[in-house]
Amino acid sequence: MARFSRPSKEEVRARRKALGEKAAAGRLRFPDDLKEIRMTFGKSQEEFAALIGLTRRQVAEMESGNANPTYETIMRVGRLFGYGLAFVPDRRDEADENVQGFRS
Repeated sequence: MARFSRPSKEEVRARRKALGEKAAAGRLRFPDDLKEIRMTFGKSQEEFAALIGLTRRQVAEMESGNANPTYETIMRVGRLFGYGLAFVPDRRDEADENVQGFRS
């Protein structure tokens, strides 16, 4: 297992900014970006697990895509940043066309 190295304060700030921009653009995906979220806090899997009330193994399984987290678990992760859960279209241009089709 790779050893965790704590990021500098500058790295944490840069990661938080990038994560916020990614979320605002609707490009933040779960579980694909869970490790990025954890790293933004500068936490090991064990520390992050304690922060959200899970075990290190549960966090590792979610990061690898081998878990099926509950709605509440996803919300606990989101609350760390003040995020909620929403449906976001994969491609905005296609979503706009689909919405227009419903209106016709």
